[in-house]
Amino acid sequence: MTRHVAVAATGPLAVDAGLTAVRAGGNAVDAAIAAMCVAMTSEPGVVSPMGGAFVTIWPADAEPVTIDGNVEMPGRGLPAERFGQGLREIDLAYGGGITIFGGFGAVALPGALSALGMAHERYGSGAWAQALEPAEKAARQGFRLGGAAASYLALTTDSLFGWDPETHRSVTREDGTALQAGDLVIDTALADTWRRLATEGAADAYTGEIGRALAAASEAGGGLITAADLAAYEPVVRTPLRLDLGRWDIATNPPPSVGGPMLAVMLGELVRRGSVAWADVIEVQRQVLTYRSEVHDFSADLEEDGYRLLEDVRAAGIAGLTTSSSTAHISAVDSDGLACAITASSGYSSGATIPGTGLVLNNCLGEPELNRLGLHALPPGTRLASNMAPSVARHRGGDVLAIGSPGADRITTALMQVLSRHCLLGMPLGEAIAAPRAHVRVVRGEPTRVEHEPDDGIVAALGELGLEGREHAPQAMFFGGVGGASRSATGVLSAAGDPRREAATGVA
Repeated sequence: MTRHVAVAATGPLAVDAGLTAVRAGGNAVDAAIAAMCVAMTSEPGVVSPMGGAFVTIWPADAEPVTIDGNVEMPGRGLPAERFGQGLREIDLAYGGGITIFGGFGAVALPGALSALGMAHERYGSGAWAQALEPAEKAARQGFRLGGAAASYLALTTDSLFGWDPETHRSVTREDGTALQAGDLVIDTALADTWRRLATEGAADAYTGEIGRALAAASEAGGGLITAADLAAYEPVVRTPLRLDLGRWDIATNPPPSVGGPMLAVMLGELVRRGSVAWADVIEVQRQVLTYRSEVHDFSADLEEDGYRLLEDVRAAGIAGLTTSSSTAHISAVDSDGLACAITASSGYSSGATIPGTGLVLNNCLGEPELNRLGLHALPPGTRLASNMAPSVARHRGGDVLAIGSPGADRITTALMQVLSRHCLLGMPLGEAIAAPRAHVRVVRGEPTRVEHEPDDGIVAALGELGLEGREHAPQAMFFGGVGGASRSATGVLSAAGDPRREAATGVA
């Protein structure tokens, strides 16, 4: 019997990679991996293979799992004086103006490739090399740069990507100006790296030639990643958080991720209230994100505190809570009922490239929102905080769904609104994704403000709640880029992408 698949991805090239993987004998997991590897190739500056990733999978005949391939704090065996080095403070105009840290000292131990490798080994049905082949082809033959990546590079080419000559060459034209949307981008070094990973396996990025090159570059650049860190890294198989949402059983990213628990609490509170009115959506966001800002963001043990949050909410509801960028997402569901959701992030990027590989490194240690306890403050081997929440779901009637979003702290609020509309109100997935969104911005020490798209109902709710609002353009990229793939109980496959990003969908 021929297997079919529905894929929601970052663009047509990534979607085509997923469909091709299934035509070659793969399943939804192969499709999602192939699409993500192409996204990591064709979205320079936005996401790369050298970041973190979470893979949530629900087989047709087994319980769901989440493979945690998030980034870790490196530095095993290094003397104390090495910490705090190798950092470059960079001011970006992105998101209205932010300050981050780049350089080799901002690079966290990457886990994405290890997670993809484990997901394929345990759940894929095609060949690993076939899943990676489209990424190699895209890098070697070239791809047209999309608008999302071009808009980010326009803000970062000279600042974030200007200090490392190899990185700068990879994101500029021959005359040194920033790449523009539609430009043909060829990266033979990255193509050779994908070929090596296809032949040697994901382990090469840790204990093989690529891993050795990473450790050497890190040492030379004042970074913290050592050969001992790379040898010790392992993806962790976790039991997803489960919650009932109407007649849907949702499985999402568990602690130590922050995104999954926050999403679960928000959705659970909407169910308890029995309302998805704007006043309820905004008030639930406000309470949960205030808790996160005051307590969870400063946690020294994200796993323990994540489960404590869930227990506190079960016992007393969200009223009992005590208070004191870049990502890519792929969703795939196949005709066998296998669902796979992958979200990956490289932060804002460190601007550093492993010489000769085309692999641009993450800056997750240099993202202040992921390191509220301080830069380089965590013990080596500690998983960093993450907003990522790739989710899969099954309906009591037999439908299957894979869904997720990029968007930093807007991931949870975007998914909260889309899932509540689709699962509680029965709104078609595409309509639920396209509908207006609101996000409560909570920053410790600053007034709470509601960022929102144009909608009379949102404005009325803000007046009712007495909250300040800031209106964005309709369907603004700020509010994430939800992508979902599904199979109906009768076997019909479909996918829906977000008009806020250059999303693409395909069924084959």
